[in-house]
Amino acid sequence: MADRTHGRRAPETHTSIEFEDWDGKDLSGESHANVAFIDVDMTEASGKGAVFTDCTFRGVKFNASTHTDAAFLNCAFVRCSFFDATFTGCKLVGSVFDGCSFDLLKVDGGDWSFVGLPGANLRGVSFTDVRMREADLTGARCEGAKLRQVDLSGSSLTRADLSRCDLRGSDLSSLDPLTTALTDAVVDVPQAVMIATALGLDVRSG
Repeated sequence: MADRTHGRRAPETHTSIEFEDWDGKDLSGESHANVAFIDVDMTEASGKGAVFTDCTFRGVKFNASTHTDAAFLNCAFVRCSFFDATFTGCKLVGSVFDGCSFDLLKVDGGDWSFVGLPGANLRGVSFTDVRMREADLTGARCEGAKLRQVDLSGSSLTRADLSRCDLRGSDLSSLDPLTTALTDAVVDVPQAVMIATALGLDVRSG
């Protein structure tokens, strides 16, 4: 499994939960630390305020699950499925994703700063009003994704593909248009000026 961004290693786990069926389980109030979840089925699980700290999720199905005001702090997700999963107001600070699938993932609000998503296939996902400061999106494939009002300041976007992305309102201050694909991306006027300036153009009014 890939190490975390900024050289941080995957969390050390002390106990494990393996091959359990948590399909449809209410996760409200759950609290776990340093636990390895292995091949657990969390399809359609839901809940508010669950906390997972320094946990590893390996082969876990989060399909159609709904998480509200939950925290997955410094966790590692390995070969997990997030098909049609929804995260609302959640914190995933410092978590890293390795070989996961994200089809139809929806994220509304919350803090995903310092997450590691290098090379992730994020085609068609939706992130709205999310804090993603210093996220590692190196080589991420985000074609057609919705990244509206996302704070990407300090994030690594080298070799990322943002083609056809809706980027309006997002902080793109760390974006290098020479190393990031932007074909047919939707941007607002201030973003367009910033990108043009980064390309060496002299933008003037009138």
